[in-house]
Amino acid sequence: MITIEKKSLAGYSFIDLFAGLGGFRIALESLGAKCVYSNEWNVPVQKVYADNFGDIPEGDITQVDENTIPDHDILCAGFPCQAFSISGKQRGFEDSRGTLFFDVARIVKAKKPKVVFMENVKNFATHDHGKTLEVVKRTMETLGYTFYQKVLNAVDYGIPQKRERIYMVCFRNDLGITGFSYPKPFKLTRHVENFLLDDEEMVKDLYVERPDTYFNGIEDDQYSNKSIRLGIVNKGGQGERIYSTKGIAITLSASGGGVFAKTGGYLINGKTRKLHPRECARIMGYPDTYKISDSKSQAYKQFGNSVVIDVLQLIGEEIGAVLERSVLERSGL
Repeated sequence: MITIEKKSLAGYSFIDLFAGLGGFRIALESLGAKCVYSNEWNVPVQKVYADNFGDIPEGDITQVDENTIPDHDILCAGFPCQAFSISGKQRGFEDSRGTLFFDVARIVKAKKPKVVFMENVKNFATHDHGKTLEVVKRTMETLGYTFYQKVLNAVDYGIPQKRERIYMVCFRNDLGITGFSYPKPFKLTRHVENFLLDDEEMVKDLYVERPDTYFNGIEDDQYSNKSIRLGIVNKGGQGERIYSTKGIAITLSASGGGVFAKTGGYLINGKTRKLHPRECARIMGYPDTYKISDSKSQAYKQFGNSVVIDVLQLIGEEIGAVLERSVLERSGL
């Protein structure tokens, strides 16, 4: 998580849809914005959210009357990627019906926030030969918004993890915003080793000793902005690969098997282990004050599904900057 000096979204309100662990909320609150509503259907995730923010998100967005949601300036949504059914004849808003994006769209239609800020997996950009993204773009334009999108990798923004995601930012047309730019990448200065726990007691049960461990002979003495594979366990399938802490983390996953499932394995103090949930939290940008699930299996799944807070903060700063320019221009200053 980045320390923010200027609260560029102070005075703005937002809602947190498909809220997960509240990554959007932490990012926007760090910029001075106020959360006025949250929604998350998963019960274990709701509990973690409530433990950290003091309110329980409303469940099942498909059953929520959009008119009961509070007015807000910014709508945040890390909605799941569902298959879009596209007949080729319909256009815009109608094409999005039957998907969870439709629930975002109907709330936008009813509440008309200034900004819509969405995140999804990288493949969303190319799903169905780009038709899925085109439906989202067309829907937002039909609703009166200018649509921007870009795939960003967390490793380019200070977080040592390969995590590519598409970030979509939409501005209501009457704001007159035409010059939005995504944050520029910068050099990575921290690696996995900078995010590890010091307390060996916390991680001792994660170490794995396997007779079928094989190392590839690469010297573990060079830093890199890529993952450095040092060896494998068994046949080296997913969850059976060992990496250096002097490189970056592989993409944290909510699913998958293998001895190092969901985090990959790392050579630490001459032994191999997967990452601890707290280390996963750090590699997603969550501060150490964040309360994680008591269940390790739930925690791994939850962080594997989460957003990277640092990237959201940097995009949020850019959103705040163009909103400020828009206010000045419309006031004639």
